Amino acid sequence: MKERMKNMKTDIQIAQEAEMSHIRDVAASIGIEEDNLELYGKYKAKLSDDLYDKIKDNPDGKLVLVTAINPTPAGEGKTTTTVGLGEAFAKMNKKAIIALREPSLGPCFGIKGGAAGGGYAQVVPMEDLNLHFTGDFHAITSANNLLAALLDNHIQQGNALGIDPRQVVWKRCVDMNDRNLRNIVVGLGNKTDGMVREDHFVITVASEIMAILCLAEDIKDLKARLGRIIVAYNFQGDPVTADDLQATGAMTALLKDALKPNLVQTLEHTPAIVHGGPFANIAHGCNSVRATRMALKLADITITEAGFGADLGAEKFMDIKCRMSGLKPDAVVLVATVRALKYNGGVPKDQLSDENLEALAKGIVNLEKHIENIQKYDVPVVVTLNSFVTDTDAENEYIRRFCEERGCEFALSEVWEKGGEGGIALAEKVLETLENKESHFHPLYEEGLSLQEKIETISKEIYGARGVIFEPKAAKQLAKIEAMGFGNMPVCMAKNQYSLSDDAKKLGRPTDFDIHIREAYVSAGAGFVVALTGSIMTMPGLSKSPAAFGIDLTDDGKITGLF
Repeated sequence: MKERMKNMKTDIQIAQEAEMSHIRDVAASIGIEEDNLELYGKYKAKLSDDLYDKIKDNPDGKLVLVTAINPTPAGEGKTTTTVGLGEAFAKMNKKAIIALREPSLGPCFGIKGGAAGGGYAQVVPMEDLNLHFTGDFHAITSANNLLAALLDNHIQQGNALGIDPRQVVWKRCVDMNDRNLRNIVVGLGNKTDGMVREDHFVITVASEIMAILCLAEDIKDLKARLGRIIVAYNFQGDPVTADDLQATGAMTALLKDALKPNLVQTLEHTPAIVHGGPFANIAHGCNSVRATRMALKLADITITEAGFGADLGAEKFMDIKCRMSGLKPDAVVLVATVRALKYNGGVPKDQLSDENLEALAKGIVNLEKHIENIQKYDVPVVVTLNSFVTDTDAENEYIRRFCEERGCEFALSEVWEKGGEGGIALAEKVLETLENKESHFHPLYEEGLSLQEKIETISKEIYGARGVIFEPKAAKQLAKIEAMGFGNMPVCMAKNQYSLSDDAKKLGRPTDFDIHIREAYVSAGAGFVVALTGSIMTMPGLSKSPAAFGIDLTDDGKITGLF
């Protein structure tokens, strides 16, 4: 076994050795003509605005959501499973498309090194995806910071709108983890260098503009949403918007190309639409509505993902994205690993290779809660185990019985090692579910509830909390948001991904805990209210040994260390 593991190639080795098809051939396999492609080299393309007009009357295919248990250092493989499932359907001669979020530079260089799947279930060109790709995130950064610049310039040029510099809520952004930018002072220097005030940065993918890009129907809707962004409050306490600053047109121009979904391929040439996202722990967290809608019109089965765990990604997918867009998932694939469940059961990371049914029984409660959560939306669930060579038959069988007792289909997935071939068992279970089990999807809560009631519903029903503690600042903010007329919006919870609770150290299925809401703000353009729990940050930091340490470029131009 050790010899087998030693001889395994790295993800980047596998990706770099792959023979990619020209993107026009990948597009042709799903009926897209070259005229509807905007080529970014040979292997990447944007899908033109007029493509959707051509296909909008096509019937929708089936929508499959892939999500996971709470992530652990042991690894789960949500994206790997998504990619492998798409490849498996292709092997079964099913017309399938994968719809993924784009990776962010922050984690690529910070905590994990990449986000394009793994092994023989990857999206390629992997290095491009994990670096600048087609520049969408840079466009978002530019639009965000243009708005910040126009805001500060307005104050400098006489402040005709009466903006209170102490009540500026719009933050600058950059697509890199950098804790030193969380809290800064701008405008230092001479009088001509601006007004001195405290400012902040968020990571680009936590920007409201990211959410707007993901949720916008078209350019008209994009422009309207951008215009509604609240950037500050005036001295009377009234909101000031991007429209008020005359910023909307220029921001829309910067985002013109970024709004178009990107087409790439898997290692087995299955089409993959990659657009928008990620980070469901601090933001909306899944790919764009446009990408998903386009995929549904082009294929019989669309596989998309929402993570981290189902408590974050799936909840936001169902309660925000589906509610706003009218999308309805037909089935959910819930990804777990034996190793991760044992970790939830208290086994140290260096002992996860040993069979331990006792720890498995203790840790499987995390999986149980996620199954229950998805079933609250009345969508059929298929549980899959992302297989490792150290897993034992007894462990697999224990989980199988556990899932089937709870009305879930179950399948092992070996896509990391075998690509599409290793996902056929899972694809067959998903297909069986699509054909025989009806989805009666509905959101978790009604729009008419108060914001506090929505937060309490998510906290109690999805996280399993005893109750919610609203800090005075948050309670005041929520009251103001409702007074401004935004009380009917869904809530986007910002919570750590590692635990069902707001304490990252509480593994398994915590009980008798409260969720602490310390801050709330309205993303009026995106169309939701953000509630920050616990110590969650919208600008992550770097670790003592960030992934960037292992990334390099050889003399012949080959990137190493991304994974």
